Amino acid sequence: MPARSLVFMVPGDLDTLTGGYGYDRRVIDGLRALGWTVAVQTLDDSFPSPTLFAREDVRRRFAALTDGTVVLVDGLAFGALATEAEGERSRLRLVALVHHPLADETGIDGATAASFEAGERRALATARVVVVTSRATGDALSRYGVGDDRIVVVEPGTDAAPLARGSSGGPVQLLCVASLIPRKGHEVLIEALARVRQLPWHLTCVGSMDRDRETVARVRAMLAQYELGDRVTFTGDLRQPELDRQYDRADVFVLPTFHEGYGMVVGEAIARGLPVISCPTGAIAELVTPAAGVLVPPGDVEQLAGVLADVIEHQERRLRLAAGAERIRRRLPTWDAASRRMAAALERAGQS
Repeated sequence: MPARSLVFMVPGDLDTLTGGYGYDRRVIDGLRALGWTVAVQTLDDSFPSPTLFAREDVRRRFAALTDGTVVLVDGLAFGALATEAEGERSRLRLVALVHHPLADETGIDGATAASFEAGERRALATARVVVVTSRATGDALSRYGVGDDRIVVVEPGTDAAPLARGSSGGPVQLLCVASLIPRKGHEVLIEALARVRQLPWHLTCVGSMDRDRETVARVRAMLAQYELGDRVTFTGDLRQPELDRQYDRADVFVLPTFHEGYGMVVGEAIARGLPVISCPTGAIAELVTPAAGVLVPPGDVEQLAGVLADVIEHQERRLRLAAGAERIRRRLPTWDAASRRMAAALERAGQS
């Protein structure tokens, strides 16, 4: 492979509308803008629990690469490829991109989590560089035996955006942008909103409803139980123009997540000057200052309900938080900086 080139292996459809895939797309574009040759290889979508076919496909792809090739593998696949990575660690320059450890996914059983952790520990031992999207994720990898000398933090960027205009009278418009999966905390949010149902609010949930049918069913059952069906709108995935419109009409951004690698949508909300209610996981505690939002412990329905009541009832509170978000939005990381830091990490891997 020529200098400043790499193979980037990504499981599933690169156009999938999640933060992780969005990060991958922006990194690819950013590296190419810096003069890198990036060959994207799409892996089977069965990861992180690959089929035998998926494993054999990766072995063939690895074997076809020339010695010394820099190979960046998205962590959704890399953590499940211990045996394959061990077989190529001395020949290829393997780089892992870890959004968050596989074992930290909410809703998996103990045996699956233990299996994920054991496999990812072995896989990460083969990586010359481990790229993480937040310092918190880097710290979490200490239990996997990954030393600071191999970790490079490449935070996502956030595009500049106009300030949200918000709603024009009527219920306070709450916005949540997240796939309906256990980790994102939709059930916690509905439970909290049921406790403040007497207040004027409407919730819009943007995000895939196809990734976890059981979570979707539970959320819909809760809405029926609390008679909130007419106060919550599910849009499914939205492309950027329509997503921009949802941000623009929102008054408050809410993400009661149990775990994040970074929290890209929180940065996007701050870029629009929206007050944020979320949880201190990933980089969210660094992104959301007390002047711009309120963070509650993951899963704490009572505290979340209290915070929601405060911001819904008191317009002056919302305005103060919005002003705080407007002040800090200029400090958000940029994609240009992320691309340059990623390039430096890949160059380091190629030289080691």
